[in-house]
Amino acid sequence: MNMNRRGALQRIVGISGIAAGATLMGSSVMAATQEPAYKLQPKEKLKYVPLDPMATARLAYESGNGCMYQVFHSVVTMLARSNSVDAEKFATIPTALAAYGFAGVVGQGTICGNLNAIGMLVNILDDINGQNNAVIDATFRYYEHETLPWSNKEFVEGIGSTEEKTALVGASSAANSILCHSSISNWSRASGLPFSKKGERCYRLSATMAYVLVELLNKAYEGQQIAEMDGAGVSELTKQCQMCHSSSDPMTPAASVKTNMECKTCHTGHFF
Repeated sequence: MNMNRRGALQRIVGISGIAAGATLMGSSVMAATQEPAYKLQPKEKLKYVPLDPMATARLAYESGNGCMYQVFHSVVTMLARSNSVDAEKFATIPTALAAYGFAGVVGQGTICGNLNAIGMLVNILDDINGQNNAVIDATFRYYEHETLPWSNKEFVEGIGSTEEKTALVGASSAANSILCHSSISNWSRASGLPFSKKGERCYRLSATMAYVLVELLNKAYEGQQIAEMDGAGVSELTKQCQMCHSSSDPMTPAASVKTNMECKTCHTGHFF
């Protein structure tokens, strides 16, 4: 049977259309029968299991992409690799979302990304012997008051850094605040280095805080009382401020305040 050029094209188009329709129908049927992808919901909590603090710190150090991402990504990734009953759910969390927290929220110098990550991470963990809030308090107070980052030989080797890179850190320092602004300013003053040179210092700071967080979570899991540890709660001076500037019943005419941050960093106050 002879077929002219127009007839041949019409036949080819017709066959292609049928094939395309079959493909679309197949995709639609498959989509309708597949289970929807898991998505973490607000107020949903996932089970924590003890992790290796140094392995987590090393992953944080190696991850890059800003302090908030380093801490959040390292702990979530370690939990996704763990024997937690929710390991597969941890693996679905898009940790790249945490990258916005660098330099105090996209360079604004507000809350340090390390602490922002800790708050976000602990908030999605199931109750750990009633101590989730105590873990957040303890990590925030540790960040405020301790000289950071760690640069002892064991830690440097553990995270895969070198003694030669320690010179790039300059001097470790205490932030005296949970703000990136204060943390970097005090480090710059102590080390004589500008913000633009903070690279190795902040990589190690994220590794340090990842280690501290996991260590506290592990202790909470074991039933140790985090709130009773030295330095885990607010300072005595902050407690004095909270007596008048409380969150529920402030002493008139004092303003009602909700905070556990160190007061004296920014305020001269009435008595100091």
